[in-house]
Amino acid sequence: MSACSVPLAPQYQIFRQTFDIRFVSGPNPEIRIHNVYTLQNTGTADIDFIDVVLPAAKIYGRTSLSVESGGHALAPAELPLEYQQDSPGALRLQFESRWPQKEKRDLIVDYSFSSPKAGGQEFALGPQTFHLGARGWLPVFLPPHHILAATPARPDKLSYTVRVPSDFTVLARGSAVSRKLDGSDTIYRFDLDQRDLGPYVVAGRYTPSNQNQKSPEAVFWTLKNLPPDSASQSNRFATAWSVLQKNFGEIDKRTTAPHIVEAPTLEADNTFSGDTAFAAFPGGVLINSAALGFGIDNEIFTERVERGLARTWFDDALQPAPFAALALGDGLPTYATIVIDEAAGGDTARRKRVAALLSSYDDARRQLKTPEKSVVTTLPTDPLEQRRIAEAKAPLLFVVLEDTCGATPVRSGLAQAIQLLRGKEVSVNDVRAAIEYTTGKSLAETFRVWLYNPGIPSDFRAHYSSNTGNGNEKIKVGN
Repeated sequence: MSACSVPLAPQYQIFRQTFDIRFVSGPNPEIRIHNVYTLQNTGTADIDFIDVVLPAAKIYGRTSLSVESGGHALAPAELPLEYQQDSPGALRLQFESRWPQKEKRDLIVDYSFSSPKAGGQEFALGPQTFHLGARGWLPVFLPPHHILAATPARPDKLSYTVRVPSDFTVLARGSAVSRKLDGSDTIYRFDLDQRDLGPYVVAGRYTPSNQNQKSPEAVFWTLKNLPPDSASQSNRFATAWSVLQKNFGEIDKRTTAPHIVEAPTLEADNTFSGDTAFAAFPGGVLINSAALGFGIDNEIFTERVERGLARTWFDDALQPAPFAALALGDGLPTYATIVIDEAAGGDTARRKRVAALLSSYDDARRQLKTPEKSVVTTLPTDPLEQRRIAEAKAPLLFVVLEDTCGATPVRSGLAQAIQLLRGKEVSVNDVRAAIEYTTGKSLAETFRVWLYNPGIPSDFRAHYSSNTGNGNEKIKVGN
């Protein structure tokens, strides 16, 4: 065992980490972030520099960058050309003096976020609200350029604070340790341990629909009067949350109820949903004011919120790799809404949702002017119709897996993948292997047909176009 701990290459570890988040009010509000690290050289050689990826200026409106180590200011520089392709956006921090083996060094990284042109899932900021997603807004440290160098990991325990005006309400990841007044502000402190995923923060001048933090009902946070129909929808979304936990496992014991939070600066996330916008965060969904004004008791609003809740499992805990963004990142949350509907309305609701996805596929296919691509080769830059095809087809893979293998083993496979691969990027093959394990079947051909080939298998269409089937018959997958 002792031999396993002997370093094999240049490397360093994050020995200690804290960060402070401060909301600064004003006509042009800012988020100021103060990061403090203690790093230790644990490798086989002295180190002259480290490479780090900082929050993207385009997404976060990052300004006022300042880096310091040992009382000396460091000037971040671009990486040499030969490394830029493998580490896009990374900057190099050159130390004033060589960093000897076993020595610890402090590193302070400060920057501010201003309101970008469009508020998205990662970040949005306004005079009364802001949110920071679970990824992208903290520095990411890269390992030295050596094949055996280990990537620096977050320490098992860390603390952070959130400083906001005292009339703000705050929701954040971790154990709420303390809250204290400082002038007109309140400072909240949170602790993260090894099991916690990345930190997120949602804050603003909200009026909660329910002040009881232990209530299982879903909670609406809005800036004005709550919708009159929020009580019934709170129960519905709480039920959806319970269904997700039952089928795919518990993610965080601290999250007892989901939150639906108004985010007025959130921009519409695609071109076919009008001005309404929905963005998931761990344990809840952000909606813009247009979505709230659209009404919360309609089918579209309900489906979008439930899909957003599912992303706590299938985006935050089980993180799809970039090339699986449509197949898994869109396919799994939409499939999860079918599971939710089936729990409430039985097979009739399941078949209705499948029919709606087939209709969406067919409508997009009629409008597509080019040959259809497979789901795994569809990119965010592809035409809208092509993306709609992939978004409709991807969740149907998991429907046909349930039809051929049974719902329980398929959902158990996904639940096991979430627990075993928690917080890691996963590929289509990772998910397939997990479901193959619990079903005891080889599913390569099924995945090939649905994700790597264009078109919808005719026997699947026939099965779901029939009004006599009960949805539980086993069907054969093929073209």
